[in-house]
Amino acid sequence: MKVERVKYVIWAADSKRAVRFYRQVFGAEVNKESEVISEVSVGGATIGIHAGGEGKRTWTGLSFQVPDVIAGAREVVVAGGQLTREPQPEGNEPPHLAMCIDTEGNEFMLTRKRGG
Repeated sequence: MKVERVKYVIWAADSKRAVRFYRQVFGAEVNKESEVISEVSVGGATIGIHAGGEGKRTWTGLSFQVPDVIAGAREVVVAGGQLTREPQPEGNEPPHLAMCIDTEGNEFMLTRKRGG
């Protein structure tokens, strides 16, 4: 089987708001926008945003590696998202994890590359 592309699809009650969130927080490039499904690219990955979601909290499995989890978590909140686990101190290293929710109820992680 020849795979042409892989994309991860999430649901959105308001797909325009979701596209705006991913553009604002992650600098997503919009590849396609329609009433049914939009597509954005973040870090070389494609995320499909499918309209018709109910806005319920859903674990997505998405993880975004960023250089600074604390700054990233602030950006999530400024863009209308939420934190379910704020970045926590980790001894002598900066926090490496924040658990987040986008404007549509999709849960994701922010992570920082750990040493080594």
